[in-house]
Amino acid sequence: MPHVSRRFLVLGLDGGTFDLLDPLMDAGELPFLRAMVRGGLRAPLTSVYPAKTIPAWYSFATGKDPGELGIFGFTEPTGEPGRSKFVQTFRPAEAIWDRLGRLGLTVGVLNLPLRTGYPIHGFVVPGFFSDGGDTFPREIRAEIEGALGCPYPVELPVYHAAERAPWMEAATRAVMHRAKAAAALTASHKPDFLFVLFRETDRIEHQHWNELQRPVAEIPEDLLAFWRAVDAACAGVDHAFRAAGGPAITLVLSDHGHGAVHSDFLTNRWLAEQRLLVFRDGDTLGARNLFARGLLASQRYSVGRKLGPPIAGWLAGRRRSRLARFVGGGTSFEEMATKIDWRRTIAYSYPVPEGIYLNDRNPDLTPERREAVLADLKRRLEAYADARIEVFDPREIYRGHHLEHAPSLLIRVDSMRTEPWMDFRYPRPLIRDRPEFFFGTGTHRMNGILIAAGEGVRPGQVDAALSLLDVAPTILEGMGAGPTHDLGGRSFGARLGTAPA
Repeated sequence: MPHVSRRFLVLGLDGGTFDLLDPLMDAGELPFLRAMVRGGLRAPLTSVYPAKTIPAWYSFATGKDPGELGIFGFTEPTGEPGRSKFVQTFRPAEAIWDRLGRLGLTVGVLNLPLRTGYPIHGFVVPGFFSDGGDTFPREIRAEIEGALGCPYPVELPVYHAAERAPWMEAATRAVMHRAKAAAALTASHKPDFLFVLFRETDRIEHQHWNELQRPVAEIPEDLLAFWRAVDAACAGVDHAFRAAGGPAITLVLSDHGHGAVHSDFLTNRWLAEQRLLVFRDGDTLGARNLFARGLLASQRYSVGRKLGPPIAGWLAGRRRSRLARFVGGGTSFEEMATKIDWRRTIAYSYPVPEGIYLNDRNPDLTPERREAVLADLKRRLEAYADARIEVFDPREIYRGHHLEHAPSLLIRVDSMRTEPWMDFRYPRPLIRDRPEFFFGTGTHRMNGILIAAGEGVRPGQVDAALSLLDVAPTILEGMGAGPTHDLGGRSFGARLGTAPA
């Protein structure tokens, strides 16, 4: 068995942000994380773009940016209009644990978004995509459920305001069960490296950011109880990991940050207004547009704000009924794709919401014309008067050029305070003060978190943001699994006391 000078535990808080954690730590609600910050290293951690769960966690895992992985969202195009498929994981790129396992070190991965487990020198319990998919080895699931006395938790269901209490209870219970499963596997398998992801933090922030950003004394008790459970879960896994003995470092980090969302930008609506996306028979969303206008107008009045959530829940629960589809459905890009004139359309947004794609089915969009069209698109977007739109060329922001599934351009609206969408549910591109009941009150930010504590870690704060891509080379270097020159980030091991002499 190879000797490892230092073991690493990585606790992932999906969407974690100091904007939320700092007030909770200051109020004494998160004693474990507060002790880590006081005795260790604290730094902002800049995400990759798009700052979404899949590209971000896969970039963390591999040390490679989305352009190197060819992964820019949850899904990728199939080649058919309005059709996409889930990404097939980061492989063939190697993750941290793959490299460590090849050296004979025991590794564990719990709840990373994967379709299924795969062979490594240790164990994999997939999460999010899998909802009960095969673990590796297969008998690990029975071991976990024996320790829990119940099934291992799956991804939380879609949120409905009327079901808040059971949904919050399920989220809190899932965090505790994941921690208990991680502690049990740590005791039995004694991994040298362990990654545990708590996805529920992101789901809670999306739905309830408006309440979480209040002064701590005004945050509802169910939300405080959830975050206390997260803190206790981190403490429990940390205790179990350190009980195996030997020098150890614990990293608590997030894939991206979180903050308030105020507006929606419907990219395909804007493209249609610019006559860059063309419908065969004109825009035929009359009934839906009238309904949307009425719904938006109703939010100015208290009765409308009260009736909005039950109406939204009714529509969400009856998508297949003819009436529901007439007044509130049939506006997704997938449904509208059959009505788009693909021979005249120049650009569209699908399947990455932050992306705009040039239409390869338009015979006039020759290779020679593409660069001029992209330049024109960039100019129009940046000139949009009602919002601040930043435009990025994937070829310029990524280290890698595995871009066959990449959007032609990427956009960021109002520094991510406005969320881009691909559907046609509203009659105009920009919706300020969007209704809260459909998609919650929080969205992603670039500023994630890093907290590090353990043997050799120098206490203090790093003011300049580290990159999410810096984590993989730091861990590999610290565990003697270098060199890491093929990775996109740079090790900050000197701050952890893990850099080679």
